[in-house]
Amino acid sequence: MRNRSLLMAGLLFIAVGLFSCQPSDTTIQQGVNEKLAGVPGITAEVKGGVVILSGEVSDDAAKTSAEESVKSVAGVKSVTNNVMVQAAIPPPPPPAALSPDEILKNTLDSAYKADGFTEVTVTVANGEATLEGNAKKADVKKIVKTAEDAKATKVNNKLTVK
Repeated sequence: MRNRSLLMAGLLFIAVGLFSCQPSDTTIQQGVNEKLAGVPGITAEVKGGVVILSGEVSDDAAKTSAEESVKSVAGVKSVTNNVMVQAAIPPPPPPAALSPDEILKNTLDSAYKADGFTEVTVTVANGEATLEGNAKKADVKKIVKTAEDAKATKVNNKLTVK
C-alpha cells in the first residue's frame, strides 16, 4: 500500500512537471512574432497554445507560408488561419485607340516641333489638315509639304506670313 502511494505521488509529480514544461502563451507569442516579422499584414494571438492568425495578404502562398512557419514554433498546439487573401486588382483597361485624325494631328505636331515651327497649329477633321499660325515665307512650302507627306487628304493653308 505504501509503495502504491509512493508510485501515485511520483506519477503526480511527473505529470505536473511535464505540464509545467510547456511554454507559456507569452513565450509562444514571442516565437510566433519572430516567425511573422517578415510577413507584413499578418497578426497573431495565442490562447492556450492555439495561434490565431488574422490580417490580409496578397496571395494564397503567403497565407499558407505564414501558417506553416507558425506551426514550427515550440508549444504551438494548433493554428487557426483567419488570414484573408486580397482580391486581385484588375489590370487597367487598354488605352483607347487613336482615331486616324488624332494620329495625323500628332504626327504633324511632332514634325513641326522637330523642325522648329512652334507657331504652327494643326487641326484635323476627316483627314483634312488645317494649318494656322505664323510662319516665314521661306518655310510655308515646307510646312504644307510636311502635311501632304503625312497623307492629309486635303491641306487648308491658313498660315499668316511674317
